[in-house]
Amino acid sequence: MSDSKNSDISGMEDEEILSGSNAKQHEQQLKLLQEKDPEFYQYLKETEKELLDFKDEGEDTDVDVGTDLEEDVESDQLAESKKKPHLKPITTSMVDSWCRDVKSRGSLRAIRSLLRAFRAACHYGDDDGGADESSEKLGIISSSVFNKVMVFVLNEMDGILRTLLKAPEVGGKKETIMELTTTKQWKTYGGLMRVYLGNAYHILNQMTDEQMISFTIKRVKASAAFLAAFPSLLRKYIKVIIHTWGTGRGPLTVVSFLFLRDLCVRLGSDCLETCLRGVYKAYVMNCKLSKSVSISKLQQIQFLGNCVTEICGVDPPAVYRLAFLFIRQLATLLRGVLSEKGSKVVNEKKKGKKDKESKSTKKQMEKAYQKVYEWQYIFCLELWTSVICTYGSDTDFRPLAYPLSQIIQGVASLVPTVRYFPLRLRCIRMLNRIASATGTFIPVSSLLLDMLEMKELRNPPTGGVGKAVNLLSIKQVDKNTVKTRSFQEACIHAVVEELAEHLSHWSHSVSFFELSFIPLVRLKSFSKIIKAERFRKEIKDLIRQVEANCDFTNSKRVGIGFSPNDPAVEEFLRVEKENGESHLSEFVKSLRQRTQLMHTSLVEKSVIVGAESSVSGKKLSEYDEENEEEGEAAFSSSWLPQKKKSEVKEKKKKNKKRTIEEREDDVEPEEEDDIVEDLVLSSDEEDEGDGEEELLSDEGGDSKRHTVSKHGSKKQNNSSRKKRKPKPRRNKKAKVSV
Repeated sequence: MSDSKNSDISGMEDEEILSGSNAKQHEQQLKLLQEKDPEFYQYLKETEKELLDFKDEGEDTDVDVGTDLEEDVESDQLAESKKKPHLKPITTSMVDSWCRDVKSRGSLRAIRSLLRAFRAACHYGDDDGGADESSEKLGIISSSVFNKVMVFVLNEMDGILRTLLKAPEVGGKKETIMELTTTKQWKTYGGLMRVYLGNAYHILNQMTDEQMISFTIKRVKASAAFLAAFPSLLRKYIKVIIHTWGTGRGPLTVVSFLFLRDLCVRLGSDCLETCLRGVYKAYVMNCKLSKSVSISKLQQIQFLGNCVTEICGVDPPAVYRLAFLFIRQLATLLRGVLSEKGSKVVNEKKKGKKDKESKSTKKQMEKAYQKVYEWQYIFCLELWTSVICTYGSDTDFRPLAYPLSQIIQGVASLVPTVRYFPLRLRCIRMLNRIASATGTFIPVSSLLLDMLEMKELRNPPTGGVGKAVNLLSIKQVDKNTVKTRSFQEACIHAVVEELAEHLSHWSHSVSFFELSFIPLVRLKSFSKIIKAERFRKEIKDLIRQVEANCDFTNSKRVGIGFSPNDPAVEEFLRVEKENGESHLSEFVKSLRQRTQLMHTSLVEKSVIVGAESSVSGKKLSEYDEENEEEGEAAFSSSWLPQKKKSEVKEKKKKNKKRTIEEREDDVEPEEEDDIVEDLVLSSDEEDEGDGEEELLSDEGGDSKRHTVSKHGSKKQNNSSRKKRKPKPRRNKKAKVSV
């Protein structure tokens, strides 16, 4: 009820703004004139009658009847009034004349008329309660008029209103807009901007076509800076744009993101915090998935994550506090799972539980792990990893690298079983990215080498070849997949690649020999145990490259004269590091090419949004380019906003009665029995008795006798027919078209 009141009141305010007159004031002045000088007033009435029948300058002659709403109408009366206003239809010629007047001479009258038509188009089908019977409003009667009004207003109104307000031609910061609100032009024409933005927001909530929504958001983005003057409207816009960003596909997602980023850049830290909280929540909701994820969904989530990362870079000092809070939430969840795990293990050892009881305890622990081992948690870790890697050189985000890497290591070590190897590998990739971006050493080799010592990877597979496993799209595998050769091969290849990636980060370090000593020992031990020749060859290739890199660094550090903690260490092999010249660096490049070839059918190279999108490989900058034909293409259908349910139901009833009468007239005598019976069944969806009463209302016809054919005598009267049991409705959907 309150929403309807608010919408009606805002509609009255729009009408008052668009009327552009002080009618009540003028009327009071004329009354004072009549009291002070009645003779002069009578003279004006006789000779210059048109002066007393005043009209506003900004009011068009086509729409001058009943445009002003009564100011003394209370909000309760607006909601309870059931009288419908008189609607004056807008024609194409009217719209064309307004457009010509605006373009040729900037007519204020035409501008107000266009905004009134725009409001009528945006509120098409709404309940205009509170309007008097004598009042007259503009009404949209066809989709062509609706399309013409929407395209012109969305394309041109921003520039027109900027000219009236003497605002910058494009863009504008919050400070500029707030200074503009104190000027005389704003007090005179600022309400027109509110009418334009408010009605555009209303139609965004009504439209269902993604192309229309995309075009509307793109055009309203040009006026986004003016939302600083309307805080309540700004909050509504942020909410609806975040919704379209999180639920849309293709261009709609991109355009929504550009709108949000433009708001954050122009309106400052307050808007940035609201937007970041909203997009982070929408991102988390999109990450709620099952055990496996499709390639297209993975690409969409990656795009949404890139959008959040882009927004974080607008103002890093302002974003740091929110980023710290979100990362601390992840740490709190992990700490709760670790404490629950530790308490259960200790209690189990103290009580010496039996096997059955220990199995139930394991099941409870697995449920606790699911709080952390779910896609939402993992994708949030990847999101903040991306943020830190993108802005790792910035002093504001660099301190977050340490707590985030600690959380990722805890997640990777939480359940050290073979079934969760895909998730552990994702965590190791994140750690390698953070180490590479920040230049920090993170001990990843122990996590990888522990995987090689699992019996499932050392012993020959017992489950056959199995299906190919994509470790990027799953977080865990079942027991049968663990025993297959495909899973064993995918795991060993991934371990070798990530270990080579980790060691290559330090292949130019003066201490590379010491860093690689333990990994070399354990790799040699594994190569002796493994029985599969192809895996042994894979491990020996890695050992050979690590030993060659050790010889290279040892030969270079023979003649140095500084200690390991000397700042001059940074200059060791600087040229080779910048050029990427080392044995391990070349080896890692070949491994990446092999992995890319293995996943060519699963991962597309240049997709921004996903396989379901039509914007693959398209740059974000291309969406800012203006295209005059884009609006005509978007608003070229016969779509109109949905009317109120009561009006639609009433219209359906009228159409149904009319259709039944036409069918009755067109029915052939020999088929009348079956057709009449089917028509009665097809009308059960709304009013079951209406169709039958209509068919029986004509006196002297045969329909009264034929209604119960095949089920009783044709001479049976109405009363006996009503007492008969109704026919079963199993054939309710079988309608006969005549």
